[in-house]
Amino acid sequence: MRNLIKFVPFAIAAIILAGCETAGDTQDTSSTDTTQGSSTTATTTTDTTTTDTSSASTSGTGSSTSSQMNPLDDPTSILSQRVIYFEFDKSNVLAEYQAVVEAHGKYLSENPDTSVVLEGHADERGTREYNIALGARRSKAVQQMLNFQGLRLDQTSTMSFGEEKPAAMGHDEQSWGKNRRVEIVYQ
Repeated sequence: MRNLIKFVPFAIAAIILAGCETAGDTQDTSSTDTTQGSSTTATTTTDTTTTDTSSASTSGTGSSTSSQMNPLDDPTSILSQRVIYFEFDKSNVLAEYQAVVEAHGKYLSENPDTSVVLEGHADERGTREYNIALGARRSKAVQQMLNFQGLRLDQTSTMSFGEEKPAAMGHDEQSWGKNRRVEIVYQ
């Protein structure tokens, strides 16, 4: 029964992805491969006679100019958001960031040669060891959400910096809030 429960999210994601394909679309899913030293450019070609609503929802816009640009480089795309913030001493992904994580999961599943490192961070409160563990739990939470979307296991890896790389240097709630994060870093 426990194995069946683990399988259900994968089955739902596969059904959703299969239903999103349109007959008039052609995609070249090659991307930059830094591990082998070769570099190719990711391109997407869409037949002009069809309307691809799935790419419009991924990029966050329906404009024709953003469909020519890699969605990772498009500042209007939801994929340009690569920082997930957390509440104090928590590692669960907040509802306001779930769409961001899902968009990155969809992009990664459509581009299987692309990978990310999920860098977990914490604010300065707590011991160094505790903050390293908290950063690791945060990055694992994001990784789990991404992996539920059918990614290969080698497409995501996690790393924790704890409090070692703050985004803001202050000693107040505003600064601490910016430091409690996971950064999605594309390789």
